[in-house]
Amino acid sequence: MSDSPEHARLRSGEWLDANDQSRLRAGNGALCAIEEDELPRCFPEGFEGKRVLHLQCHFGADTLVLAQRGATVVGVDLSRPAVLQARALAAEIGVADRARFVIANVYDLRHTIPEPESFDVVYTTWGTIGWLPDVAEWARIVEWYLKPGGRLYFADGHPSAWVLEDGDGTVPVVRHPYDSDGAPEVLDYSTGDADDAATLTNTRSFEWAHPLGETLTALLDTGLRIDFLHEHYAVPWKMLGSLVPLGDGLFGWPAEKWLPLSLSIGASKPATAG
Repeated sequence: MSDSPEHARLRSGEWLDANDQSRLRAGNGALCAIEEDELPRCFPEGFEGKRVLHLQCHFGADTLVLAQRGATVVGVDLSRPAVLQARALAAEIGVADRARFVIANVYDLRHTIPEPESFDVVYTTWGTIGWLPDVAEWARIVEWYLKPGGRLYFADGHPSAWVLEDGDGTVPVVRHPYDSDGAPEVLDYSTGDADDAATLTNTRSFEWAHPLGETLTALLDTGLRIDFLHEHYAVPWKMLGSLVPLGDGLFGWPAEKWLPLSLSIGASKPATAG
């Protein structure tokens, strides 16, 4: 079967390359161009001294970029091999004192890190909530960890783009639901995310479609304030064969802006009155 948009993202993302962390090792790790453009406006004071919770951090490259910029970070991922690699990379680049990695399911995290209102920033980007069935609970977890005045930064593929797959190579076609009413799409893959030559033992994947309104409403229902919603006609991986390089590791449509390819959301927790 052909790749889902989510799986294609994980397999083809050039910026998210587990085999090339040369910039990180050189002490000047970078996030994707969309984040690098937005973060100075979202956090004009920078990350120095901030406590950051990075949900679904994968092997921790982005987590460690924030640590290099002065944050104390806790990265969380369900994958034991990914977390072990993150810990090894943190030790290798000399930031293990500021970067801790935890193996946990996001939904169980309050039992693993029982520290409500303890983080200045919750950070979660690129390939996250598509693996989660319950966005409302995800939003409640985000709110639970944020200090009063704390902020969420979220970026991912746009739900309107997740419905697409390559058609004849030039025009994408609709293959996946925009809203599945909570039912997972069950897909089967034979190769891994970072290495097409690897053969997987567990090949079945469960992925959930979350409309934009569902995600925004879930955050608002917790009492968080939406500071911005940005829709981007670029994405930091070749999500579809019809996309073309735009520079800075981004890909976009060859001509017309057909649909947004990614989005970013900033939200904040109201400061305690008085």
